[in-house]
Amino acid sequence: MRRADRLFQIVQILKHKRLTTAQELAERLEVSTRTVYRDVQDLCLSGIPIEGEAGVGYLLRHEVNVPPLMFNEAELEAIQVGMRMVQTWGGKELGSAARQAMIKVEAVLPKRLQAYQSLMFSPDFYLDSNEFQFLDPLRHASQRREYVKLFYQDANKALTEREVRPLAIYFWRGTWTLLTWCELRSDFRNFRVDRITGLLTLNRHFEPTPGQELEDYICLMENHMHDRGQ
Repeated sequence: MRRADRLFQIVQILKHKRLTTAQELAERLEVSTRTVYRDVQDLCLSGIPIEGEAGVGYLLRHEVNVPPLMFNEAELEAIQVGMRMVQTWGGKELGSAARQAMIKVEAVLPKRLQAYQSLMFSPDFYLDSNEFQFLDPLRHASQRREYVKLFYQDANKALTEREVRPLAIYFWRGTWTLLTWCELRSDFRNFRVDRITGLLTLNRHFEPTPGQELEDYICLMENHMHDRGQ
């Protein structure tokens, strides 16, 4: 990463208004903490209002606008490939948003990059047109923390109905999976989105519950992987 890009990234990370340690910055930017200390000092000397100190953490004193840096070829290709995948796999709403976002990106590219096109594609001609029909409502329900009722067909073609709390949607090896807290099982359960045959939003919202949140599931999986590695 170019130093100018790294300085820009430090400012963007600190704009989230959360105390961030030099170690966290170093891990995200893949540099040493000594480099982070030097970069933060240079940013402060240039007038960026960063508060904090080594060993404690840093944050921005108030909002600051930094002109965005222009993409290089690798960054542009990453955006193009990501947008193409979202258009194919992300559902109608996000697919449309990805197309519009790419138009905006292309509008500000310098001439040397305007003709650049990645040769990595994500064709959709082999997909069932209804395969992701429930992706948009599930995404909305997850964001709104709204209960849903799933009508689901498992791998053995057995049909079930479940009232669940949708927590997140993951993409595993070409398949979207809905992570939920299942009211029937009183436990976390995953459901393949392409096996959902029907969906009802229940117009009821669930409150944060210790032990039943996305962070709790991630902790369980990390512990499980750690135990397997021993």
